[in-house]
Amino acid sequence: MTTDELFREDALLDACEATVLAVGDEGVILDRTVFYPLGGGQAGDAGVLALPDGATVPIADTRKSRLHPGAIAHVPAPGADLGRLAAGQRVSARIDTARRRAHMRFHTATHLLCALVPHPVDGCSITAGYARLDFHMTEPLDKDLLNAGLARLVAGAHPVRHRWISEAELDANPQLVRSMSVQPPRGLGRVRVLEIEGVDLQPCGGTHVANTADVGPVTVTKIEKKSAQTRRVVLGFAESAAGRG
Repeated sequence: MTTDELFREDALLDACEATVLAVGDEGVILDRTVFYPLGGGQAGDAGVLALPDGATVPIADTRKSRLHPGAIAHVPAPGADLGRLAAGQRVSARIDTARRRAHMRFHTATHLLCALVPHPVDGCSITAGYARLDFHMTEPLDKDLLNAGLARLVAGAHPVRHRWISEAELDANPQLVRSMSVQPPRGLGRVRVLEIEGVDLQPCGGTHVANTADVGPVTVTKIEKKSAQTRRVVLGFAESAAGRG
């Protein structure tokens, strides 16, 4: 039992027709989906599963199935009625596009931040409200310099694209792996890498915007010394920060 991960090739795809494979404690497993599951620091998608008659089942989160390797579980919102869902049922899977768009903007922004801070990453969280990266380093970071660098890279309108390389290629280029806490999945024979033209190249399975200009106004809201060897950088959308002001 596996799920075809449509979001890997097209992060802008916001809906698809699918067949229910199973309904259980983990949630609803489909044969194909546009819903991104929690992983690589990025939060899972939310949205709805729509039945042919227009009824909908709200989905609060998306996770990789623990019981069925290769399958994705769509986690229903509390109180959702799953009574009409059963194996073989056809549904339309539709993500919350605003939530996904925020994830895409923030995820690409974290890659820009990696290009500005040349140190290994030992923690990451990407949500619709903020993103953070923990860098393995001891020297201080300058918020103003980072904000200026992010603004420059966003304004540079660098194309963002993904491609696949073999595991052998990754082994020959270990410097591509920036994360100390999340390693690229092995065993498939190939690894997905995210390239920001002229800026960054590293393994990543997440969803991203198509151009750095699409990240929009983003700002470093906080820099923390989490430990003697860890500096945490928190990102927010500049429009949100202005709204709070």
